[in-house]
Amino acid sequence: MIEGVVSKGTAVVTGASSGVGACYAEQLAERGYDVIMVARNRARMNQLASHLTDKTGRSFEVMQADLARQAGMQSVESLLRSDSSITMLVNNAGIGATASIQNGDTSQISPIIAVNLGALTRFTTVIAPVFASRGKGTIIQVATVAAHQPECKGGMCEAIAAYVLTYSKSVHQEFSDQGIRLQVVLPESKYRSSLNLADLEHAWAPLSNTRAAENMVRTALAGLDQGEFVSMASSR
Repeated sequence: MIEGVVSKGTAVVTGASSGVGACYAEQLAERGYDVIMVARNRARMNQLASHLTDKTGRSFEVMQADLARQAGMQSVESLLRSDSSITMLVNNAGIGATASIQNGDTSQISPIIAVNLGALTRFTTVIAPVFASRGKGTIIQVATVAAHQPECKGGMCEAIAAYVLTYSKSVHQEFSDQGIRLQVVLPESKYRSSLNLADLEHAWAPLSNTRAAENMVRTALAGLDQGEFVSMASSR
């Protein structure tokens, strides 16, 4: 355990096996949180959890869940309802389209909506009243602002980001006077780990972007400390 760091409860981080999610897991542990990592790739999470436990001294648990499936969503919802130690939720999981809408390919639409919109909405709906009943809690929604990223075609990234922002504003207005902190993070897309539909934990971002992702998360968390609702988190 890092000396002098006071325990802040447990943070649940979705999409935590790589990329921005892994950076959140590490930096939140350094801030005093125990972490429950949620993703599909258990082996990668176990490896990361072992490394971060040794590095930070905090407790790391892994929860394997495919958020494109009903059973995966329900398992996380059950966790959020039942674990009284949870004080933060980071909705980071997301998948990107690899085929253009111009090709008429609809196979990826349902998983994208389920993970990028459905999971975020359902988990927020579950945890917000729980946090409100305690008078405290933090929700971080990680979206994207990419205008021309090749891995998210047909305007879906812009639409997803717009939904996340609008929905989060509504939640913020409803619960801000009940002790809940809520932040929407709009990162530069090339520093976010995008997930491949064949393997929902495949990070496409090159290793050279690891430091940039770390800086982006650090910037967003600094903004959270200052009460920032929307963070245009930069790698710089």
